[in-house]
Amino acid sequence: MTTLAYRRDIDGLRAIAVLAVVLFHFGVPGVSGGFVGVDVFFVISGFLITSIIWREREAGRFSFLDFWARRARRILPALIVMMSISLVVGWFLMAPKDYSELGRSIHNQVIFISNLFFMRQDGYFETASDMKPMLHTWSLSVEEQFYLAFPLVLVFVSSRIKQWRSVLCVLMLVSFGASAWAVFHHPEKAFFLLPMRAWELLAGSMLAVMPVRAKQMSPALAQTVSLLGLGLILVAILGYDADTAFPGAAALLPVLGVVGLIWANGQHPTLVARLLGSRVLVGIGLISYSWYLWHWPVLVFGKYASIYGLSTWALAALFVLSLVLGYLSWRFVEGPFRERRLLAGNRSILVTGVIVLLGLGMMGKGLVWSSGVAWRLSPEALQFAQTHTWSPALMNCLSDDKKNKHRAFCHFGPQAAAPKALVWGDSHASALIPALKDSANQYHLNITQAGYAGCLPFYRKENTPGCRAFNDRVTQLIKDEPFSDVVLAARWSLYVYGQRNGDTGASIHDPATGKYDRATAEQLFTEGLGALVQQLRAQGHRVWLVKEVPLQDFNVPYRLSRLAMLGRPTDREGLPLAEHMQRQAYISNLFERMAAADSGVQLLDPAPKLCDTNGWCRVELAGKSLYTDDNHLSISGTLFVQGFLEPFFRTLRNASIESDVSRNVVQ
Repeated sequence: MTTLAYRRDIDGLRAIAVLAVVLFHFGVPGVSGGFVGVDVFFVISGFLITSIIWREREAGRFSFLDFWARRARRILPALIVMMSISLVVGWFLMAPKDYSELGRSIHNQVIFISNLFFMRQDGYFETASDMKPMLHTWSLSVEEQFYLAFPLVLVFVSSRIKQWRSVLCVLMLVSFGASAWAVFHHPEKAFFLLPMRAWELLAGSMLAVMPVRAKQMSPALAQTVSLLGLGLILVAILGYDADTAFPGAAALLPVLGVVGLIWANGQHPTLVARLLGSRVLVGIGLISYSWYLWHWPVLVFGKYASIYGLSTWALAALFVLSLVLGYLSWRFVEGPFRERRLLAGNRSILVTGVIVLLGLGMMGKGLVWSSGVAWRLSPEALQFAQTHTWSPALMNCLSDDKKNKHRAFCHFGPQAAAPKALVWGDSHASALIPALKDSANQYHLNITQAGYAGCLPFYRKENTPGCRAFNDRVTQLIKDEPFSDVVLAARWSLYVYGQRNGDTGASIHDPATGKYDRATAEQLFTEGLGALVQQLRAQGHRVWLVKEVPLQDFNVPYRLSRLAMLGRPTDREGLPLAEHMQRQAYISNLFERMAAADSGVQLLDPAPKLCDTNGWCRVELAGKSLYTDDNHLSISGTLFVQGFLEPFFRTLRNASIESDVSRNVVQ
């Protein structure tokens, strides 16, 4: 095996990887598959560290201590600085819940399991991914776990098994198979976990330990393979998007592309190697690790600090800032440690690294224990920020796909009272609980509430098994209990039109094509809701359809808390009523037609309580946020609009009085 020489083309390849990731995260058009840059890094890492281990093994001087010390020099200093500065910036910018989550993510990263942490953080009410400053460290945890385990595996199999390369090949194929399966069955595990990502690193490892004869190729073949390899990477970067089932088989393009490039460029000078070895790309490649570390928190904190979104110029400024910080980190943090100008000894870098990481981990844990150091904020800003969190009482009444598929239904008011009513729907039905509970006690009525996050109260193909099982439970409950009235409440437009930002992932798709089509979604929604209402009416239930609250185009508590922190007015935020009416036009018309056709179908609309005569739908009242995000009412908001439920409760109360009178007459 020849000595591992410096290869400019590999630094150029790092530049392609980091540019793809950064441009993708900054939303540059055309780079919809830039996330594959991480996979390029994985293959490069697997190739380089295996080359180092194997070269030193053959020379008889491999040391686990030396290897892990080199990894510590490469990874820890810049990572520690980035996390430390993020904690400082978060102190001034972040709401308590988010600052607490930043601390939690740092605590998990210092023990190299942030990939596990973020894998479990995709719940219905979790902070959006683009507001998590440490989210990008998941890939570092995958690599760190590989660095800890792989040297032990390589040394063990190569010293005890004659066909040890075959063992590595089998491990790679098993990992690939697991990834290809999991991407359709457990996509979050396929994305975040080492066992499903290890094949990408092992692809680079196999190339590093390939026998010399197997690596040989002609100059013409080297040119062809290198061009093809670059082409595969670019096809993935430019052609993939958020709908691509990834990683799985789709990751073969960038992985095979990198393997081909490293292989071919290591044999003969190629045109691609000259391109990758250019001064600009090599320069970017040298700072790629530090730039990767800094680009994401810079973007997240920039979004967090902006009140009304980031302009193109602001995004460009943040892009440049992240590049400058990446360079400074490489020049003044990475360099001194890698060149052993600081903490030159192996034990000194490892011991110091462990001590500092433990300190950061304790700081992160302290933020969790202190609930994000809430006293940092002014009382007004704190009150807005705390609205972002749903109370345990509400969460305990909301089922979801994670760990709460079989939660018991919630009951309010005197349980022996008659008649009984059911409120059924998704999280918007659960958001009504404060008003339901208060009115049920006030009117002495028996209310049952059944809510499942992201689940329409009627079947459709896209429903998850948990949602279908939940609706089956509710259907059986309706058969078993003498409900006089059934209230249907949901974020209806989500299933018909998707999110306000255009994401149609949660909407009704055409069962024939599996794709979203607006006309088809409206038709299937009409048919599904109509069938459910008809069924309920046939069973003798009065049906109440609850229209949606106005959906905002921003996270309300975030914006209000940040405005309060800046001393700016908060009572001017909201949404024009015309926008709300336009989005709800088809659904409102459908509801009204159903109510006109059957006197047993009634409508309830919270919007008039939130929207004034000037056509403005408010989000704040007397220093309190009326929303918990951009679409769910807060406790204050629900109690503020409670009056819109009056027709429902008066009808129930009248029915209860009539029932009592009838009983007395019979007696």
